[in-house]
Amino acid sequence: VQLQASGGGSVQPGVSLRLSCAATGVTADNYAIGWFRQAPGKEREGVSCTNSRDGSTFYADSVTGRFTISRDEATNAVYLQMNSLKPEDTAVYYCAAGGPYYSDFFRLPRYDYWGQGTLVTVSS
Repeated sequence: VQLQASGGGSVQPGVSLRLSCAATGVTADNYAIGWFRQAPGKEREGVSCTNSRDGSTFYADSVTGRFTISRDEATNAVYLQMNSLKPEDTAVYYCAAGGPYYSDFFRLPRYDYWGQGTLVTVSS
């Protein structure tokens, strides 16, 4: 399994950005794709997660109502639409695969595969 995250950039507060995670080599018929982020000097934290079979989605409290995770079944790509970005959203964003997960879905060791990160900088 290989994951490729893209779409990061430098934006001003309040604008939107969409991250993409291209997943290849996935053979499981039900799995989770999670988005995580790591800000400078901080631990990596979970942002959002979706399960492939039923499309269930989960969000960290800090992004609920602003971020939306979605999946393209045809391509296995997973997107993270980030609206109303704040400076505290600045981080390297990673996508990861594992699961599926319906609880404790942001525990990092539960994810078997990780993509490289894409940097999101929110600053005026």
